[in-house]
Amino acid sequence: MDRAVRTLVIVAGLYVAAQMLADIASLRVISLWGNAVDAGTLIYPFTFTLRDLVHKVGGARIARVLIVLAALINLVMAGLFALVAWLPADLVTGPQPEFGQLLAPVWGIVVASIAAEVISQLIDTEAYTRWVRRFGERHQWGRVLASNAIAVPVDSAVFVGLATVFGVFDPEVALAIFFANVVIKWVVTVVSIPWIYLVKPTALAAAEV
Repeated sequence: MDRAVRTLVIVAGLYVAAQMLADIASLRVISLWGNAVDAGTLIYPFTFTLRDLVHKVGGARIARVLIVLAALINLVMAGLFALVAWLPADLVTGPQPEFGQLLAPVWGIVVASIAAEVISQLIDTEAYTRWVRRFGERHQWGRVLASNAIAVPVDSAVFVGLATVFGVFDPEVALAIFFANVVIKWVVTVVSIPWIYLVKPTALAAAEV
C-alpha cells in the first residue's frame, strides 16, 4: 500500500474512532476542578487536529466526506444501542439492565453532539482551507490554531445550546459546560499542534490548493 494512502487510512480511522468514543462518553457529565464537563470533552478536542491531518493528507473534499460519514456512523451507533436496550434480555443469562442504563442514548445529547460535530468540523475545514490558500506550506502551526480557534467555540455553543433546548442541561450547568469545554479544547489544540508536521500531503490535497 502506498505510504500516503496508508497514512490517510490511519488518521481517518483515528478520527472516526475519536468521534465515536466522544459521543459515547458524552452520555455522562463529570466534574473537573469543580466544573461540570461532558465526559466526551476528554477525547473530542483531538478530533479537530485529526481532521486537520486528514485535510492535509487527503484534501478538503475527503475531509468533508469523512465528517459526514462519522456523523452517520455515530447516528447508527446510537440507534443500535437503543435497539439493543429495547430488545428483551435472555432471562437465562439474566435481566442485564445495566446496558440500557449505561448506553441507551439520551437523544437530546445525540442530536446535539452530531449537529455540533458536523457544523463545527465543516467550519474548521473552510478556515483551514483559507489559511492554506493564503500561506501555503508556511506557518503550518497557524492553520491548526486558526481553524480550531473558530470551530471550537462554535462546537461548544451548538452542543450546549441544543442540549439545553432539549432539556438535557439546566441553563446554569450549560454555561459551566460551555466555558469548561472551550478551555479544554483550546488547551488540547495547543498541545496537539506538533501533529500537523507528522504527515505529508498527497497529490489529492496538493491539487486543491
